[in-house]
Amino acid sequence: MDKLRIDKWLWAARFYKTRSLACDEIDKGRVQVNGATAKPAREVKAGDSVQLRNGTITRTVTVLAVSDKRGPAPQAALLFEETAESVQQLQQALEQRRLAPEPALTLTQGRPTKRDRRDADKLRGDAWGDRWSASLER
Repeated sequence: MDKLRIDKWLWAARFYKTRSLACDEIDKGRVQVNGATAKPAREVKAGDSVQLRNGTITRTVTVLAVSDKRGPAPQAALLFEETAESVQQLQQALEQRRLAPEPALTLTQGRPTKRDRRDADKLRGDAWGDRWSASLER
């Protein structure tokens, strides 16, 4: 096999979990082959340069072999070679993420539970006290 569809190759090389996800990313213009925006049916061969954008990270890989079967990760790693610039950018992005994490990820809990609300009311000294209604009558 000399050539293979880009969506099948991306799936076999384990860049995407399913072929449909690979097709979606290709259709969004996040995958380029040899500097040109690709379509899912675009064929790749050994020696082609593939550029993938996943979030803020852009990876550039060189196709070493083509395979239409999705195998284990060590076997998939033999299908491509990542460029030195791409590896450096990936390491910088990981370091940046480590040094300045997303603020929303620091939240350990979601909404307070009813128990949490009652505990907070006790600490605040709830103005309602033991009254069961808003009326001032006792």
